[in-house]
Amino acid sequence: MVISRKPSHLILAALLAFMPFLSFANTTHGEVAPAHTTEASVSTPEEGHAEGHGESHSGGDIRSQIKNHINHHVLDSHDFTLFSDEKEGKHYGFPLPVLLWDEGFHAFSSSEFHHAENGVVESNGKFYVLSHHDGKIYRTDASGKLIENEVTGHPDNVHPLDFSITKSVLFIIITALLMFLLFSRLAKSYAKNGGIPKGAVRFFEPLVVFVRDEIAIPNIGEKKYRKYMSYLLTIFFFVLFLNLFGLTPLGVNVTGNLTITFSLAILTFLITNLTANKSYWGHIFWMPGVPYLMRIVLAPIELLGVFIKPFSLMIRLYANIFAGHIVIMSIIGIMFIFKSWIGSSLSFGLAFVLSILEILVAFLQAYIFTMLTALYFGSANEEHHHEEAHH
Repeated sequence: MVISRKPSHLILAALLAFMPFLSFANTTHGEVAPAHTTEASVSTPEEGHAEGHGESHSGGDIRSQIKNHINHHVLDSHDFTLFSDEKEGKHYGFPLPVLLWDEGFHAFSSSEFHHAENGVVESNGKFYVLSHHDGKIYRTDASGKLIENEVTGHPDNVHPLDFSITKSVLFIIITALLMFLLFSRLAKSYAKNGGIPKGAVRFFEPLVVFVRDEIAIPNIGEKKYRKYMSYLLTIFFFVLFLNLFGLTPLGVNVTGNLTITFSLAILTFLITNLTANKSYWGHIFWMPGVPYLMRIVLAPIELLGVFIKPFSLMIRLYANIFAGHIVIMSIIGIMFIFKSWIGSSLSFGLAFVLSILEILVAFLQAYIFTMLTALYFGSANEEHHHEEAHH
């Protein structure tokens, strides 16, 4: 197996190309959302966090406001807030559809949580509220009372299966449509111009070639890389686009969501093990070249490694993206705590440098995830020629 030593070429070229489009990234991160107080007992997750943490401060504790704003940025929600009016305490955006399965299908708009009395929404004879604590939807009675568990702090109410189009799901759909349109045009451009793409989509050709020549072929091999190329290209651009969306003022944190990275890791795990050859499984359960007693000891260790690989993929992407968002938002928040030209200037400069670094990380994490995926595919298809008689 060969791991490419040229990721910096891709990152530098892509960074320079995307710089004009991302020069205003994070411009709204410096706005500090006020602590929200509403008469309704249940509202949006971001309002709930504000009530839970800033209620006793009456909006005067700047640290609580910063913490609420960071929570609003990194957490998923059932509606999409574009911006807020600090003076009026209003949020401007649009609701998203709520889709639940709870002894039947329930569908309604997330705006009903704001308009309904006490935030209790009735659907087919059942009542639902949006919890302030974790942003999840629970079934209650008509009063909307949540029974909180004293140990965990989470409600003990029934939590229906939630298939809602949340903010993260919305951007996954947008990213999927964007990729479909871009690469459909790229494929048509190849066909019309004799294999030479033209137009704006030609920018993506070097990235496609990079994935093929620097990731797929070195790690999988000339003979078998083609059957994995579609997945490798999909996973590379999917992670890349979502990482870049997370750096915009839209405030999405999809790849910093553990469930998303878990889903991507599961896909890699399934493809790796369902397409593996006999030699791969033979080296796991009955490793050649070692004494028989050691094979019995090594087999469970090797089998454990099969599950550790996707786990490392999941944690690596999640931790890097989530931590990056938290660090940048926290440093920007320091500007409002210092309230001096020295401290604020230093915080702004550091936040600006880290924002540029996060663009680099967006490309780097897409590269690492794709490279490790290709490495796993290659190990699952590698032909081993061990002659046990020689050992």
